[in-house]
Amino acid sequence: MEVKVLNKAGAETGRTVSLPEGIFGAEPNDHAIYLDVKQYQANQRQGTHKTKDRSEISRSTRKVFRQKGTGGARHGSLKSGIYVGGGRIHGPRPRDYSFKLNKKLKRLARIGALSYKAQKNNIVVVEDFDFNTPKTSEFAGMLKALNISGRSLFVTPEVNKNVYLSGRNIEGNTVMRAADLNTYEVMKAKNLILTENAIAKIEETISK
Repeated sequence: MEVKVLNKAGAETGRTVSLPEGIFGAEPNDHAIYLDVKQYQANQRQGTHKTKDRSEISRSTRKVFRQKGTGGARHGSLKSGIYVGGGRIHGPRPRDYSFKLNKKLKRLARIGALSYKAQKNNIVVVEDFDFNTPKTSEFAGMLKALNISGRSLFVTPEVNKNVYLSGRNIEGNTVMRAADLNTYEVMKAKNLILTENAIAKIEETISK
């Protein structure tokens, strides 16, 4: 798949790049994508939620009222979950939500996500560039020049501090190096913006 290379001013450079067919032209596997996104979100959960049950409540252990003769049900502790201030019944406990996926399945999911973007022509390739200093307004101007609207994912071959700092404060925009590319971020973005050298880095990462 041939894609025109643009500069950061949005103008054509006269060059084109070929997106690897095995990565950007595959048939997406929806179930693999679902599992990879599910794993990513599960791994983000801290799992530190906790409530106290009746054994952890500090409260009087006296019998609430006499066993018989009241006409009501018997009760023996104010720690019971049916009382205000009592323990939580079947409340959440700390747990680890993360789970593992097969490496080949995760690779299949990333390829599927990238192929979806290629099918919908939501991939823009820009020539490699840098900013002299972090400047959010310059990054925003570049997105405008490229006619990018909605959520976008900007991919660089390596960590570029000035580009990262320039783009991180723009709402709906994420800057990421190619080696960190994941299915969740690709699917979440409407537009995928790749620098020229990032394409080779993505191919190298996925081929491992």
